[in-house]
Amino acid sequence: MASHRRPKQPSRTRVTVLTTAAAAAVALSANAANAAPSEKPSKDEVKAKVDALYEQAEQATEKLNGAKEKQEKLQKEISTIQDNVARGQDDLNELRDSIGLAAAAQYRSGTIDSSLQLFLSSNPEDYLDKASTADQLSSQQVEALKKIQEKQRELAQDRAEASEKLKDLSSTRTELAKQKKAVQGKLAEAQKLLNTLTAAEKAALAAADARASRSASERVDLGDATAASSRALAAFHAAQTQLGKPYVYGATGTASYDCSGLTSWAYAQAGITIPRTSQAQANAGTRIYSMSDLKVGDLVIFYGDLHHVALYAGNGQVIHAPRTGTVVRYESINNMPFQFGVRIN
Repeated sequence: MASHRRPKQPSRTRVTVLTTAAAAAVALSANAANAAPSEKPSKDEVKAKVDALYEQAEQATEKLNGAKEKQEKLQKEISTIQDNVARGQDDLNELRDSIGLAAAAQYRSGTIDSSLQLFLSSNPEDYLDKASTADQLSSQQVEALKKIQEKQRELAQDRAEASEKLKDLSSTRTELAKQKKAVQGKLAEAQKLLNTLTAAEKAALAAADARASRSASERVDLGDATAASSRALAAFHAAQTQLGKPYVYGATGTASYDCSGLTSWAYAQAGITIPRTSQAQANAGTRIYSMSDLKVGDLVIFYGDLHHVALYAGNGQVIHAPRTGTVVRYESINNMPFQFGVRIN
């Protein structure tokens, strides 16, 4: 006889849980259906983000410039040391040859002493430290051995220094690659944002930038400010000849510039060498903390980390290479956070 048991009913707790879960799922679906799509950032929001990225790229650019400058300096120093080592080795070989010729002459005459024989077969340092050996050598031989010792010490020091600088060069190249990647990353991110704009929005931004950039043919009221010096004035006039040239990170002219590339190039035209980076240029002369004390040709340092530099042009204007997408131009000194000026002595 078959069993006719009634099926077990689900517990009230289980029914409650399932009902609650179903209700939540329905609510989520309704919310998702009714949620407004994420709003596209406005042109002004995109511009603000892009400007921030360009500023970050410029910060990385100055670090990149510093790494490049250090790399070039290390390469020159290493080359000099290697040349010194090569010359030193030649001198050492000549000294050893002279000792060897003297020994050969003594050998032929049958007068070579045992101490010289020992020297020729091993390190002379082992023998000059022993007074008994020194006593057995002629004064000329002692002097030659001392020169060899000194030359060996010099070569050892030079080789050790070159080794350390090569390690430093390797780490500098790593930093160089890192900063270059950082700059390129920020610029790519900025371009990605710009690509979200419509053609009309891009045109509006370009027009605003064009209005900010002034060519060399346009008159700018620079007032009658005096120059810091004749060479500062020469540097300023040199910078004026580059108005309209595009900003390119890491560039030092004359087709394009970054901010410190322009200022270092301009002063080079006046016969003055200043450091490559804005941070180093901030320490290149006498600091001027009041805008009212600035004179034409003074360097002007901006931002708390000193990552931007310009040349004072007079009447509250500077001439500088602003950022990616712009050209060398005049601009109000008040458009950026002023830190101090630097008068090149």
